[in-house]
Amino acid sequence: MKEPIKNFLKGFAIGAANVVPGVSGGTIALITNIFERLLNSLKSFDLTSLKLLLAGKFSQFAKHTDVFFLGTVFLGAVTSIITMARVLNFLFINYPIFIWSYFFGLILASIYFVGKTIQKFTLTVSISFLVGTFIALAITILKPAQENSHMLYLFICGIVGISAMILPGISGSFILILMGNYQLIMITAMSNLTSIMRGNFESFLFTMKVIIPVALGVIIGLLAFSHLLSWIYKKFKNETIAILTGFILGSLNILWPWKHSFNKDSLVMATNQYGAFLSPEKIKIFYYERHLPETNSIFMVALGLILLGIATIWIIERLAKKHS
Repeated sequence: MKEPIKNFLKGFAIGAANVVPGVSGGTIALITNIFERLLNSLKSFDLTSLKLLLAGKFSQFAKHTDVFFLGTVFLGAVTSIITMARVLNFLFINYPIFIWSYFFGLILASIYFVGKTIQKFTLTVSISFLVGTFIALAITILKPAQENSHMLYLFICGIVGISAMILPGISGSFILILMGNYQLIMITAMSNLTSIMRGNFESFLFTMKVIIPVALGVIIGLLAFSHLLSWIYKKFKNETIAILTGFILGSLNILWPWKHSFNKDSLVMATNQYGAFLSPEKIKIFYYERHLPETNSIFMVALGLILLGIATIWIIERLAKKHS
């Protein structure tokens, strides 16, 4: 398989992960061995790249920024987000335990495969791991804010969301839930991007009012945060991987498959017997009540999907290692 196709598929996996609350696209980038290259490409958009672009030295600009690699990964991620938003929305409504189980297995396996890349264990590395775990756990128990469609707030959501999406173990989608705008940005807006093709111009204009400020925030967040993260990653690599592994471990609290969601306003349970949202467009998550599963056919299928998630990460890691 040619490298551009591989990079597109990796980008597609990163995009799909970023749609799911609790799953980090940065984790997928780390496992597929493109995390550091992705950071280096993003931070290369600097004054030098601007001068090359303005001078018309396009080939040097492309080499300096690794733009073809970045563009291919980005195209895969955007394609995935647009197409997977509808699919995942359907799955979360109708088969939530099953989809949560699969992603629980993905992240569970990621802890091992990311953690094993730590080259030397020291006291600071151990502390970094514990700090990362504590931070991620703390984030998972915060209560979501109200939805806010103001342009400035959407701009801030773009900056904060993309910064979280870069970080392995910190779910950008879950951060958007905490900020109150996950449904608006990741489900409603992304699902309506094709509305103009159906002649629904009013829906398309509303979508653009959401997407444009978020996209501006994403661009600024990517350029600023990638420089900071790249510097930290190079200077304190083992400590960085340790804290990222802690982030991944702590995020498992979000992904526990057996949970009920509660209405933000009335605090009444808003799920059916399978944990599905009864009215996802109207009900906002207030918090999750986690419980132990019953041993039945649903549990056995869920267990199989957890194992499938673990196997998926093992296969991805093997393929990435073989390619490198």
